[in-house]
Amino acid sequence: MPTNFTVVPVEDNIASGQEGAAEGDAYDSAEELSGRPSSVTGAETPRENSPFINSIDPDRHSYYDGKNMALFEEEMDSAPMVSSLLNKLANYTNLTQGVVEHEEDETEDGVKKVTVKGPQMGTFIGVYLPCVQNILGVILFLRLTWIVGTAGIMGSLAIVFMCCTCTMLTAISMSAIATNGVVPAGGSYYMISRSLGPEFGGAVGLCFYLGTTFAGSLYILGTIEILLTYIVPNAALFVSEKPEGQQNAMLNNMRVYGTCCLVLMALVVFVGVKYVNKLALVFLSCVVLSIMAIYAGVIKTIIEPPDFPICLLGNRSLQNCDFDLCQKLEVVNNVTKTTQLWGLFCNNTTVDATCDDYFNLNNVTEIQGIPGLLSGVISDNMWGDYGPNGMLVEKKNQPSIPADDKFEDKYEGPPRPYVFNDIATCFTLLVGIYFPSVTGIMAGSNRSGDLRDAQRSIPIGTIVAIATTSFIYISCVVLFGACIEGVVLRDKFGDSVKRNLVIGTLSWPSPWVIVIGSFFSCCGAGLQSLTGAPRLLQAIARDSIVPFLQVFGHGKSNGEPTWALLLTAGICEIGILIASLDLVAPILSMFFLMCYLFVNLACAVQTLLRTPNWRPRFKFYHWTLSFLGMSLCLSLMFISSWYYALVAMLIAGCIYKYIEYRGAEKEWGDGIRGLSLNAAHYALVKLEEAPPHTKNWRPQILVLLKLDTDLAVKHPRLLSLTTQLKAGKGLTIVSSVLEGTYMTRRADAKQSEQNVRATMSSERTKGFSHVVVSSNLRDGFSHLIQSAGLGGMKHNTVLMAWPVNWKQAENSLCCQNFIETVRETTAAHQCLLVAKNIDHFPANNECLNGGTIDVWWIVHDGGLLMLLPFLIRQHKVWRKCKMRIFTVAHLDDNSIQMKKDLQKFMYHLRLDAEVEVVEMHESDISAFTYEKTLVMEQRSQMLKQMQLSKTEREREAQLIHDRNTKAHASLNDRATTSPDRVHMTWTKEKLVAERNRNREASMAVRDMFNMKPEWENLNQSNVRRMHTAVKLNEVVVSKSQGSQLVLLNMPGPPKNRGGDENYMEFLEVLIEGLDRVLLVRGGGREVITIYS
Repeated sequence: MPTNFTVVPVEDNIASGQEGAAEGDAYDSAEELSGRPSSVTGAETPRENSPFINSIDPDRHSYYDGKNMALFEEEMDSAPMVSSLLNKLANYTNLTQGVVEHEEDETEDGVKKVTVKGPQMGTFIGVYLPCVQNILGVILFLRLTWIVGTAGIMGSLAIVFMCCTCTMLTAISMSAIATNGVVPAGGSYYMISRSLGPEFGGAVGLCFYLGTTFAGSLYILGTIEILLTYIVPNAALFVSEKPEGQQNAMLNNMRVYGTCCLVLMALVVFVGVKYVNKLALVFLSCVVLSIMAIYAGVIKTIIEPPDFPICLLGNRSLQNCDFDLCQKLEVVNNVTKTTQLWGLFCNNTTVDATCDDYFNLNNVTEIQGIPGLLSGVISDNMWGDYGPNGMLVEKKNQPSIPADDKFEDKYEGPPRPYVFNDIATCFTLLVGIYFPSVTGIMAGSNRSGDLRDAQRSIPIGTIVAIATTSFIYISCVVLFGACIEGVVLRDKFGDSVKRNLVIGTLSWPSPWVIVIGSFFSCCGAGLQSLTGAPRLLQAIARDSIVPFLQVFGHGKSNGEPTWALLLTAGICEIGILIASLDLVAPILSMFFLMCYLFVNLACAVQTLLRTPNWRPRFKFYHWTLSFLGMSLCLSLMFISSWYYALVAMLIAGCIYKYIEYRGAEKEWGDGIRGLSLNAAHYALVKLEEAPPHTKNWRPQILVLLKLDTDLAVKHPRLLSLTTQLKAGKGLTIVSSVLEGTYMTRRADAKQSEQNVRATMSSERTKGFSHVVVSSNLRDGFSHLIQSAGLGGMKHNTVLMAWPVNWKQAENSLCCQNFIETVRETTAAHQCLLVAKNIDHFPANNECLNGGTIDVWWIVHDGGLLMLLPFLIRQHKVWRKCKMRIFTVAHLDDNSIQMKKDLQKFMYHLRLDAEVEVVEMHESDISAFTYEKTLVMEQRSQMLKQMQLSKTEREREAQLIHDRNTKAHASLNDRATTSPDRVHMTWTKEKLVAERNRNREASMAVRDMFNMKPEWENLNQSNVRRMHTAVKLNEVVVSKSQGSQLVLLNMPGPPKNRGGDENYMEFLEVLIEGLDRVLLVRGGGREVITIYS
């Protein structure tokens, strides 16, 4: 129902002021109103928001100061006054992009100016007539009679009904899309691309462009066929005396004359589209007059059928171009003489000559080729007569004595004037040849910018045009079958009626009306194809969705697409070189059917999604009709030619993937994005119902990044490792935290997120980025760990870099943040990956030539240690690395059995890895361990009691680090010279010897305690932990120092928060001396299984 508006006057001076503002608004461009960039390159993504918002002139901002609208003056920059909005709507003009002719007038100064007319066309002129003109064309005049004769009236009606139903359903879908808002110039391409997205839009747009281009080839070939066959047959350049060479000669003539015609038409289009537009009325008149002549001829057959006799030899139709009398002998002055027909079948002109067997056995009969509407010939033409190439055209129910020469290609002898099939015929072939005759339904939508009311004109004009042309085609099928003899209908080129156009023999007052009308109709249709196709390509190129087509977006100064015209002419030449109208027709049928299929898909998707913006004014649509039209289009594609259909779909698929991979990202609010959102919502709801099974578990990673002072990613190799781990599978969330408040650092957050996305793109990391602003870093990372993800798509693994400078961090914030992150991931039952020396990890473009990935399986916390090497080796960087698994055996363990069990476990896990069991004896704590523990506790106590300056603390930490490194190096030397400290297999003798050594070492340790009494005051828990870290580090370094990557169980932090710095020292000692280390902490659940 209509909406009522009430205009409330406020002040007179306000109204007058708003009039001034309205005058300024009237000069705003149409591109601004449509939300599209004014640049012709189209490089930027159109804005999503309303085109009428954010368009207030800042110079007029002060106008509202002190007025009645002062309450809203702060929103004037983003929300305009209603009066300004309505004024822009009233002055909105939607002009076409280069389709409106560019009339250039010379001014007195000699400067050319461009005068562009506004949209003035209504439904009849703007939509109905262009659609009728494009639909009724070359197939109607040149092939419809042959289709009726070959398929029969019933088969032809089935073909016409399927094709017309397909276009009618497509027109209904198109009407719904066209009335869902303003359709700018661009027509069908604009509708499809904005409904299905740039990938589908580009693919279907290029298919539509190729279809329109090959349609130009079809019309040009039709023009040349009419010219050389019916108007000036003597103009043929190539002539063959042998029948088998006549078809090739005709094809060569089509190629030569078609190329010349293409060059001439391209020059006409290049000079100016206005000449094509001025001739459009002439071409339309030719179509209308031709249709009227056909119906007049049908009426004339009731009163007086036209005289077009055909000659039959037995039941076979003859070409009567080379003889006048349809008889074997004639009597002249009481003397029997042979006729011209006799000489075509006999070796000489005498009565006793040797003649063809079939000629001797059968009589010659002359019948009328156009018996008339009331003759009853309709019953003979009711069913089809298909046959192979070279099959002779024969009249049904005509007496004949057979001979073994029914197929022209099997006959050996002098050329005979039979009419025969030039191609093999079947129902599916006729569907492909006929379908181009119902294309052209987009002619109205392509002129959307020229229409006074496009939302009203396009549905009415298109649907009425399809109904009109469908009636014409159906009536012509019935009338042709009821008025014309079957052998004439199956005579494609009219050889049996003295090379007359078959449909012309039915017309009144003369066959030349149809010949001339169809000639000019084909010329006009060819010119319109060469005019429309380059503009369609230009529109695609200016959208910048296909990078290699951008050069075709340029043109002359007046907007004419010169480069696009050259490409169109080149592709059109390919169709002309094919030279056969029957072979070109199925090609363009594929491309048009592909386009119509996606129009129906667009309407069905939008209807099913029920998006809020889907509010078409055209109400007579339903998703089932769109789905039926889509199915019919797909069926017709494979019915016409299954191999052409596969090729067309392959081309569209390649274009789709190319745009997806290389094309510009566009956000057009398309239906495919809405479909993806619905599918994502459904999947998230399903994932929420139950946690994933162990067999479906894969790391869904939350990457915690650090940003430098320039808001750039500090460790981009962390994203490289993510890519190598994930390979684009599963969920990846790349996040970071800025310290401060969102209101003050909103711009920094946006810039940071852009930098993170850019780094993700360069590192080929597929996932989502998220930068949050928090009062402190600890809370920010905590919030990300708790709330990142959505529903069932939440992360289960956290990846972060090892804090290298944790000893120098002021107030130990870095150390505290790291340990709290470890605690929170453990509490949340999430896995944790910590990468040491992350900047030393390989980039995605590197490839490691050999080496090993060593897994040190100390404790079992879910099997993540086993799964990670398998995942990372799927990437090309690590593919050549071998996997080794080490586990630690204690004094009471049977290491031989452990190795066998571990090998069996690896076999059941389907993992190819070398297995090694390392035995660590429970030796007494070394002096080095006590000294290192003492230094650690002294440093911790000093940091708690003294507030050191940053410089002093860094100096002290560096001194301690150097001392530890030196002591550890000497320990490594001792370990190298004493390999008996680690045994690979325990035996009884080794066990006794080791116990004796333990007792001796215990005595030595007691002596050392007597030497250094300060060791007695150490925390024994810290001593034991340091001992474990030192001994385990010795073993790992000795075995894996040269490996490409070391994966190691990460011990948990202490429950007592007072020992956080000691925990960091333990980890530092554990991974000291190793280059690439990945500390792994499981989430408390099994992530790998031996079961299928």
